[in-house]
Amino acid sequence: MHAEVRPRWPGLFGCCALGAVGLALLLLPRIATAEPDEAALGKAQGYPLGTAETMYTDPFKVGSFSATDKIRKSRFVTHGDKVLPLEHAPSREITYQYQGQRRTLADYLNRRRVTGLLILKGNQIVAEHYRYGRTAADRFVSFSMAKSVNSLLVGIALEKGILDSLDDPAEKYVPELRGSGYGQAKLRNLLRMASGVKFVEEYNGHDDIARLHRAQVGLSSERPLDVLASFRQQSFPGGQRFGYGSSETTVVGYALARAAGKDIATLTREWLWQPMGAEADAAWNLAVDGQEQTEGGFNATLRDYGRLGVLLAYDGRLGERQIVPREYLLDATDATRQPQAFRPRVATPYSGYGYQFWIFPLRVRTFALQGIFGQCIFIQPESKLVMVQTAVNERPTGGDSGTERDALWRGVLTALGGSTEP
Repeated sequence: MHAEVRPRWPGLFGCCALGAVGLALLLLPRIATAEPDEAALGKAQGYPLGTAETMYTDPFKVGSFSATDKIRKSRFVTHGDKVLPLEHAPSREITYQYQGQRRTLADYLNRRRVTGLLILKGNQIVAEHYRYGRTAADRFVSFSMAKSVNSLLVGIALEKGILDSLDDPAEKYVPELRGSGYGQAKLRNLLRMASGVKFVEEYNGHDDIARLHRAQVGLSSERPLDVLASFRQQSFPGGQRFGYGSSETTVVGYALARAAGKDIATLTREWLWQPMGAEADAAWNLAVDGQEQTEGGFNATLRDYGRLGVLLAYDGRLGERQIVPREYLLDATDATRQPQAFRPRVATPYSGYGYQFWIFPLRVRTFALQGIFGQCIFIQPESKLVMVQTAVNERPTGGDSGTERDALWRGVLTALGGSTEP
């Protein structure tokens, strides 16, 4: 077992952390080389913003993925007065093995379309880099990392008694879904991506997720809840196995907001963002009906994603305050607490899946928030290690970018006292 890293923050929070961290950033070594595919990604045009239709394509990704709240109608999540300080650790060499070669952090950044990379041990910054003209002030879109944020709110709602049980059907809270596949699905199965409702998510522009997205952003005549209520065919019995569908999180988001009688942004501010000491406002992108896009529409700065990772590395507790219920978080992220069908190397060839978190096949509990195009927060609580990446990968999923990112994470664990034992 590794010795616990105890965060060095005065009285838990500091009120002037932004200025201190900004000054300290000047002392960090910078990796100043040309970024991969910078011409195709719009450098000459100043990395332009796209629209709701074009933002997923080059040359609009860089500008759009760091300003989605300017493209889409959004509801802001204001930060509080108390900021969790992030200190700077002494410089450490991080290397990793990939394709039979030993590579450095600089090699990784020079090979991959990374817009932001932050590595933390406890609340200490080991590495922080911004690329393609991005800065610490930019809010990066989460894509499916938002699913995990929504899950944390569900855990808090359960503890508060706002949601009665994870075994409730969604239609108990969202009557518009009554009688549909999603309406009859238990919240627990929705959190595990196990409703069994047939939903195609291949990111080809013609699948079910494209249909739902068009309804959410007003590019079709359908309303989001009408789209969700139209799915009635089952691919497998609920709870039997893992079957990824962003729609499952969307349904949970509606159920949470209806049960609480508050919008998701307000819940995020009151229950998570201010208590954990975020330094900047975040934003939720909204569907045309005013509902936050809990399946992929959260936006935050790189450092605040890092603070979220620190909170999870400390099992939902900062100082004397338990912000996220520890037992819920363990249920969401511990491989040993998952039914067999959802464990690592069973749910998928590599990862397991908890309550909207990906679980790695390591002896020591290690888990992740992940989103398309390369977004991620990797967390290992025992070693208090967190790695945050924002990116503009060429494709939503697939390719070798994820493989090399995972190799880098193993290098981080090896260099900074983590565990890679399977």
